[in-house]
Amino acid sequence: MPRFSIVLEYDGTPFVGWQRQAIGVSVQGAIEAAIFKFSGETPSVRGAGRTDAGVHALHQVAHFDLSKDWAPGRVRDALNFHLRPHPIAVLDCTCVAPEFDARFSAIERRYLYRILTRRAPPVLERDRVWWLINPLDAPAMVDAATVFVGHHDFTTFRATQCQAASPEKTLERFDVVCIGDEIHCTVVARSFLHNQVRSMVGSLKHVGEGKWTKDHLAQALAARDRTACGTVAPSTGLYLADVRYA
Repeated sequence: MPRFSIVLEYDGTPFVGWQRQAIGVSVQGAIEAAIFKFSGETPSVRGAGRTDAGVHALHQVAHFDLSKDWAPGRVRDALNFHLRPHPIAVLDCTCVAPEFDARFSAIERRYLYRILTRRAPPVLERDRVWWLINPLDAPAMVDAATVFVGHHDFTTFRATQCQAASPEKTLERFDVVCIGDEIHCTVVARSFLHNQVRSMVGSLKHVGEGKWTKDHLAQALAARDRTACGTVAPSTGLYLADVRYA
């Protein structure tokens, strides 16, 4: 039975998230419906990351099995046709080994969080950035973000409903860069806890506002207590930017 891997781009605004839900349209559900329309089959589509409602993707990876040996280009084009009008695009499709798993075979995930700081509200970028009226101290955020890098217990920055077996994760990078009126936070790790990136960015925002110091952020991390977390950044500014495999 052939296994296909697809690379996806989507606007998460109208979806309840990646994962299929009892109520509402999910990204996973929309793709499965599109697969059925062109193949008549109902495979379960597994994604590399289970993005929450409103979270976007620049490079999400998923896999599924079909009984027929379709040409990958035909699968890509058929999916894009049947996914209309959902804001989802299949950028690429390839045949992969039967043991490939979009989630468990991944060795690195990269998330991007965009913060827009200006007086005027976003129009073209509405629902795609976290809009803040007042400027942030980006250099202070750059320095404070180093607190997160390395292997830590991230209980403070983990959603209470997180189902991960362990709160310990290893962050390879947490970069903060200014691009015009935007501050981009790029976070890289093999895997993440539920709401971890949004929780870290929201707490880092307090540093940018001058409400917290780097030491305060370090103390929050060391507390291993969810109540020590600062603001949780909204889903609108978060993107699954890349997934890497060996």
